[in-house]
Amino acid sequence: MPVDNFSRRGAIGAFIGSALSAEALLAAPIQARDPLKITKLETFLVKPRWVFLKIHTNAGITGLGEPLLEGRALTIRTAIEEIAPYLIGKDPRPVQHHWQAIYRHAFYRGGPILTSALSGIDQALWDIKGKALGVPVYELLGGPTRNRVRVYAHGGGSNPARIKALLAQGFTAFKTGPARNRKFPKYVETPAEVHYAAEKMAEFRSLVGDKVDIGVDFHGAVSPAHAKMLIKALEPYTPMFIEEPCQAQNHDVMADLARSTHLPIATGERVFTKWGFREVLEKRAATILQPDLCHAGGISEVRFIAAMAEAYYASIAPHNPMGPISLAAGVQLAASIPNFLIQEQVSLGEGYIKQPFKVREGYLDLPTAPGLGVEIDDHAIADKLGHDWKNQESYDEDDGSVTDW
Repeated sequence: MPVDNFSRRGAIGAFIGSALSAEALLAAPIQARDPLKITKLETFLVKPRWVFLKIHTNAGITGLGEPLLEGRALTIRTAIEEIAPYLIGKDPRPVQHHWQAIYRHAFYRGGPILTSALSGIDQALWDIKGKALGVPVYELLGGPTRNRVRVYAHGGGSNPARIKALLAQGFTAFKTGPARNRKFPKYVETPAEVHYAAEKMAEFRSLVGDKVDIGVDFHGAVSPAHAKMLIKALEPYTPMFIEEPCQAQNHDVMADLARSTHLPIATGERVFTKWGFREVLEKRAATILQPDLCHAGGISEVRFIAAMAEAYYASIAPHNPMGPISLAAGVQLAASIPNFLIQEQVSLGEGYIKQPFKVREGYLDLPTAPGLGVEIDDHAIADKLGHDWKNQESYDEDDGSVTDW
């Protein structure tokens, strides 16, 4: 029987599972028996490189999502258009049912295009469900496990003024890349390059002190051979983690790197769904998982990934170099899981949402507004609509061969 034909008892039972009180259900903007149908899906390309999704309903409630695939905005827009006929006319509230239908009815499952489109849709459906019930999404996921969410900022150690400004803003954790003299690393680097990376890391550590965390992102652009040397050189400065020390397509190689150091290894931005992260965990390739809520399957799937990770004593540090809707989804997820570590962000939403996030002592307060807790400022983003952002085309400066970036 399709989920839209749930009985009244079944619908109420589903809501009871979210630990809402009877009083809360009665006070909800949309009652369980009230008709609620999806009427339209809209996508917007938003500078610098984002895609925003708005799902409309017949009740006037809209849900926001961020179905991003960097450098492939038009591809994602088309994927959303192809999924839309399934959703239009359906009740948005059975979120997990829709996730299963969109994922499994595709026949060819997974991959960055489908799961990125699905991720944004999933975020928007949770936003609608929370707004319909008048509560934040984390209340639907069992309630908060913490009262604030730690975040980190991007900041190169070569720009002390920027780091000092971010410290003054309240950040207590940063992420940077390993310093290098040449634009892209060789497969095996010279001792001079290794020493240079260590020296710059020493300067960064000296600038922020020992009470501040520093993550180092290799971005999968370093060969396994060089990564071992580089990690060993960075160990004295106790990075919070080493992110993507090599490409994430061969988890055995990353597991070998993890065994070669006492530093925590982090990975996940290019891993999709619970099936991809299962292998990371089973092979002990990382102890910090970085699923991206815009790529890995949305709030629904990352919640399951976090539960799997808990059984392996691994923590969750969601990847998010994207926009404020992605950040809002990450905050809702972080608020509801026990093994959350820290949340990445590059935009607190100034110029995009009506009430931007604010950092206080390295943390964001939990939102109290219903759904994802954010609303787009249509006036502020009017001059940011449309972009043609493309991925880098990177080549070795000495011989012209293709390099990772």
